[in-house]
Amino acid sequence: MPPASPSAPKTAVAPSGSQFVRGSLGSGVALGARAAGALLLNKLLAVYGGPGGLTLLAHFQNLLALFTTLPNDGTHVGAVKYLAPLQPAGGRYRAWLGAAVVLNGAALLLGLGLLWWVPGPLVSVFQPTAGWLALFGLGIMLLVLNALVGVMLLAAGQLRAYIGLTVTLSVLGPAAVAAVLLSNKETPAVSEALLAYLLAQGATLLPALWLARRHDLLPPLRGRLSKVALQELSKFLLMAVGLLLFGKAVDFAVREVLVRQFGLAETDLWQAVVKLSDNYTMVLAAVMSSVYYPRLAALAAQPAAQQQWVRTVLRLLVPVLAGGFLLLYWLRNWLLPLLFEARFAPAADLLAPQLLADWFRFIAWPLIMVFTAQARVGRYVAVQAGSAVAYAAALAVLVPSYGLYGALLAGVGRQGLLLLWCAWYFREYWRR
Repeated sequence: MPPASPSAPKTAVAPSGSQFVRGSLGSGVALGARAAGALLLNKLLAVYGGPGGLTLLAHFQNLLALFTTLPNDGTHVGAVKYLAPLQPAGGRYRAWLGAAVVLNGAALLLGLGLLWWVPGPLVSVFQPTAGWLALFGLGIMLLVLNALVGVMLLAAGQLRAYIGLTVTLSVLGPAAVAAVLLSNKETPAVSEALLAYLLAQGATLLPALWLARRHDLLPPLRGRLSKVALQELSKFLLMAVGLLLFGKAVDFAVREVLVRQFGLAETDLWQAVVKLSDNYTMVLAAVMSSVYYPRLAALAAQPAAQQQWVRTVLRLLVPVLAGGFLLLYWLRNWLLPLLFEARFAPAADLLAPQLLADWFRFIAWPLIMVFTAQARVGRYVAVQAGSAVAYAAALAVLVPSYGLYGALLAGVGRQGLLLLWCAWYFREYWRR
């Protein structure tokens, strides 16, 4: 039998639950590093950032998400789908990679142009100087390029290299924040510390490029752009626009409203609960993006095998998540002061609705990702829009009556409705 050509697709293998477990355990080092880094970062801002330090951290990370959602949740998701089945030496691989670079560049220009044009609504809370804004823009560019190289490693199955990058990024960010905050204990320089956090993460681009070259994943991008590749990746970019408008931007606006209504110190209690959620969400997101989604995308041409993969993962997630959340709730009075500071102990009363909302959200997550793997732009954006409208309506009703607790109850309603809709829409998946 003659050898496969350089651009020949890889062969998809039928999935199993053991593959998901092995892949998840294989990512354990990276997940542990990311979780430890995030917890350390939260602790630093809670202890040394002064009142509102934790909320400012969350606001900054949400701001980063506004600039990186289009590349990371759009272009890069599509790149994994189309690069994963291909050999890096082929022309089709170069076509998809070139299209991803161009679309990332366009998204970055759009976001950074908006930052310079109307910085007030985005960064005024950080009291930025012109130099701060320039370094912020540089950090964003480095971060997006680093994420694209990570996607190339992931699509090529170089999980060990990807894990190494993740560990490096997880160490550098908190180290930079600690260096700034601990050198200014009397007058916390939170804005400078957060900028250092961004630039330290962006600096991992250099080892990322070295790893990609070592694994022959940096082919020269020459020739004309592929219109087909641009059109197909643009579908994922449109889905990311939906996530940006109806997800990240909504979260950003909700935090703004709560800070204005309740102040930074009180909002810190709500933020502590949400930050805890962000930490375990980050861990699950890493598993889903590195283990679940690449195989889901690779099985796009095999509907029966794809449905089996979804069912397999859900059978594992439902009980494991339920047990994990019950354990978190049982440990809440000890855990929150440990992870943040003693003044965050009252946040334990806010934890139950957040855990319930996250259980609903995580169960719906593998189903929603089917839209992404199948590039169903209209359905994906419609789901995001409907979820955001339901959330806004619930916030308008519940926050005036229940305060910060009402914001969390609104999340339960939003995610519960989304899960019910997913269970109905994907009902064929439950039939063998």
